[in-house]
Amino acid sequence: MFVRVTEEVMRRSLSFCSSRSLWQQRSFWVTTSIKEASVPRRQLAHIRGTTQSQTCPASSLVSSVRFYSQDGIHSEDLEVKKHLSSPLAESSLLPDIQSDEKSSRQSQRKSPLYNCLQHCGSPSDVLDLTCKYSPTVQEVSRCLTHMWFITKKMSDEQKRDELQRMFEHPAFNKLLQNAMINLGHMRCGDMAYSLLSMVRLGVPQRSRVVQTYLRACQEKLNGFDENHLSILSSCLEHMEESPSVSSLKEGMRLVVEARLPRIKNVVNLQTMMRMVGKDAPLNLKRKLEGKALSMTDQFNLPNCQYMISTLATMGFYSKPLLDACSKRIQGNIHGIPFTRLFAVLNSCRELHYRDVDLLTDISDYIASTVDIWNNKQLLILLSVFEKLTFCPAALMEAFAEKVISRPDALTLKDLLCVLKVYSSLNYDLQHQRQQFLANLIQALDSYLPKMSDFELLKTVYSLCLLGHFSSAQLEQLLQSSRLEQFKTTVPRFLYKQERMFQTVNLCLCLDRPPLPRPLTVPKFVLGDPVTSSPPANPWLLYSLQSVLKDQADTMLQESEVVENFYIIDGVITKPLSNQTSVTEASNHAEEASSPAESSQRIAVICVPRSFCYGTSNPLGPVAVQIRHLKILGYDRVLVVEQAMKLMSEKKRTEILSRQIFPEHHGSNTQDEMEQLGS
Repeated sequence: MFVRVTEEVMRRSLSFCSSRSLWQQRSFWVTTSIKEASVPRRQLAHIRGTTQSQTCPASSLVSSVRFYSQDGIHSEDLEVKKHLSSPLAESSLLPDIQSDEKSSRQSQRKSPLYNCLQHCGSPSDVLDLTCKYSPTVQEVSRCLTHMWFITKKMSDEQKRDELQRMFEHPAFNKLLQNAMINLGHMRCGDMAYSLLSMVRLGVPQRSRVVQTYLRACQEKLNGFDENHLSILSSCLEHMEESPSVSSLKEGMRLVVEARLPRIKNVVNLQTMMRMVGKDAPLNLKRKLEGKALSMTDQFNLPNCQYMISTLATMGFYSKPLLDACSKRIQGNIHGIPFTRLFAVLNSCRELHYRDVDLLTDISDYIASTVDIWNNKQLLILLSVFEKLTFCPAALMEAFAEKVISRPDALTLKDLLCVLKVYSSLNYDLQHQRQQFLANLIQALDSYLPKMSDFELLKTVYSLCLLGHFSSAQLEQLLQSSRLEQFKTTVPRFLYKQERMFQTVNLCLCLDRPPLPRPLTVPKFVLGDPVTSSPPANPWLLYSLQSVLKDQADTMLQESEVVENFYIIDGVITKPLSNQTSVTEASNHAEEASSPAESSQRIAVICVPRSFCYGTSNPLGPVAVQIRHLKILGYDRVLVVEQAMKLMSEKKRTEILSRQIFPEHHGSNTQDEMEQLGS
């Protein structure tokens, strides 16, 4: 016996649409103005319908209704996005639909329409069949579902053509009218499948037929079983927000919460979790988490992949669930297709979840099978790794070999992505470095005349992070005619542009690359220099003062700006302690203009992120700062803000003391801090 939602609770959940309800209007025109992206030259049809009082019979609700295809439904990009965000959603519905069909197959087997339906190869064929045979209530739902299944198997171009013919077919309006007339006699399962099919086929979500079905689902919500709730959840997941959708979701959350202990199917649970969404109360999310944890022994490999993306859809970080799914994926990683790998990695990024073993195994797997992936797939995965601040060493080495062997196979967009990933993660290619950069530059030179101003700036900036200076790109960028174009930059991109130019300028001044002729960056593209630094973090200053309180010969200077660009939270000047330090200071003196020969300068820098996750390898911008501070005669102490703020004052002081005075301690404390930062 199903738990019933009280009328009072349902009225509260349906109150969203009380003032502007579609059902209280005597006439309803679809108000959304929709441009047909996939079929730009003509609008398929127009919709108009009239509604009467809610107490009128269903047959009186329909006078003349026409429907047209909605913009986003047939957009190729949106279809890809939906597929990646919910890779198993639609396929998971097949067993439930087939199971429901099996129960009614005996009664339908004698129906001529049902027997002929299996031979239809397009939505238009189904519509032609409905003209020949008048469909029953169950057959209306079956026809709509079959039309959706047919289009799922088509290519994008074929799907657009078939859907256009479907919307222009005169029997389509008649079928939808039939669906509305017989709505009151439909079973809950048929109602859910019909609504899902209409939405997937592109019937406008604000049309009378869809809105009528949403309202009917609200009224019969207590009659939906676990499978039907799962189908309805899958339908609502990608529907636009509207009063009817919001109120139905609210009602479903109440029903799901009440029936949670009796849910037995993993896919159904995950579908409902996705429907619950980010706006659900935290208490409900924790109940769903507990239910999922109790079912982890039933998870198969697709369930584990889908659970990670489900948690991202919910906006809920559950480390126990994520760890359990990660371990299962690690043990079965071979053979996972690209879309699911991307969905897993992208969901980990959204959740800020980074499991070193999982990420390493994915990197190793892709590197070992690099020949079966195309460049676009590899670059998409590399970009996700870069956003996770994780360096997939095996994959980066394998892809570097592809760049070395066939640089001409990369487009300009590919080359820019390669530069961004390799410079941001500061990956050391070691013996392959020179050949990799040479082939990359050669490929970039062929695109040089086609590059936009900002693409050229990004290219030079990334090469500077890598410590490589190409005279062709630099000379093109620093031409006065091209620099003038940067004056028209949109204000919201101006700061990023100025930071790039400032980095390029510092690299030219401090790294002093051997170029055919000296090059400088004009001041008008550099923006305002950093003349004063913000106050250092109070907790950091307090810890530094605690470390230095017994060191009479050591000085602390707060907040110093170096080269009008780098902000140093604290500069510690201390006497050299041994001959090794004297040698290091002498080396600094050869590179810098005026370092103190008898003292050592230590730059204490507080950074939010500094190292690639799980390694001691600094990220690109931090690596450049370290390189330049070394040239200027500074040793560096990197303080990772998040890691240090979570420590006790005693622990924080101890670590800083080990880094500033390593001669007093036997261990390598820089590696300790780098591990904290990763």
